Amino acid sequence: RCSVDNRVTRVAWLNRSRILYAGNDKWCLDPRVVLLANTKTQYSIQIQDVDVYDEGPYTCSVQTDNHPKTSRVHLIVQVSPKIIEISSDISINEGGNVSLTCIATGRPDPTITWRHISPKAVGFISEDEYLEITGITREQSGEYECSASNDVAAPVVQRVKVTVNYPPYISDAKSTGVPVGQKGILLCEASAVPSADFQWYKDDKRLAEGQKGLKVENKAFFSRLTFFNVSEQDYGNYTCVASNQLGNTNASMILYG
Repeated sequence: RCSVDNRVTRVAWLNRSRILYAGNDKWCLDPRVVLLANTKTQYSIQIQDVDVYDEGPYTCSVQTDNHPKTSRVHLIVQVSPKIIEISSDISINEGGNVSLTCIATGRPDPTITWRHISPKAVGFISEDEYLEITGITREQSGEYECSASNDVAAPVVQRVKVTVNYPPYISDAKSTGVPVGQKGILLCEASAVPSADFQWYKDDKRLAEGQKGLKVENKAFFSRLTFFNVSEQDYGNYTCVASNQLGNTNASMILYG
């Protein structure tokens, strides 16, 4: 807007040295620039669908009694943040190094922060486009969230999933006492990424699925060996072996009377 009075004889709007309007006459080809008012009190233009290239100085030039006057206004264009590049989901072995990248645009330049989406995580772990994790542990697996904010609009967020692979670790394997003729269960629990494959042995002999009187159930984090009708021959030492491509481990337990 440009306020004028009745002493003004000529008016014009310029962008830098380019004339946009002189009086009612449009001098620029841009259809987004329109004349809003040319009255005795106001000479105003409007720029529709503003772009970053519209940023810069605009000058209202008026002629009064052969004496020119100018009034200048600077247009600052703000742009909401936008994440234009982010790392893909990654799978890495425990102890390896991880580099995550998050690139964002906006005006003013957005602030970028990284945080680990985890119940144990507290606050930001990086206030930068780059997140470096050296010697990653299994506790550091999960989703990492990149946030870009510049106060023009709500922050934009995107997530990257980091999978940490590690060899099996047997967390529970207890010996069990069962009377003859009763149902008995031996349980072997193991955590591993990727999930462990389980095998059972009695002494040095591998137990096969479907063996008479036995049932083996393998799940992602445990294996269950069930005896439907325990006999004296079932008593003894059993070994559970948990393995994935990173390694294997075993635990022994006893089925006793």
